[in-house]
Amino acid sequence: MTEVNKAEIFEQVRDALVELFELDPSDIIPEAKLYEELDLDSIDAVDLVVHLQNTTGKKIKPEEFKSVRSVQDVVDAVADLLAA
Repeated sequence: MTEVNKAEIFEQVRDALVELFELDPSDIIPEAKLYEELDLDSIDAVDLVVHLQNTTGKKIKPEEFKSVRSVQDVVDAVADLLAA
């Protein structure tokens, strides 16, 4: 498998956040906190995981996303999943 491109994953995550939650793309930076700054809740997080599962074709275990707090955390979690 080729090396996972985190820039591409970030774009996918950003696009998902814009599409699913109508967020402003300029607000979605790697450091942005999902709950505090982007105003997501736990239901939104589940929706994001389901969307990412559909995008990646990989099953994501909920516990893998429990420690996710920022956009970069999501990117890293997806990268780890794709690399596995």
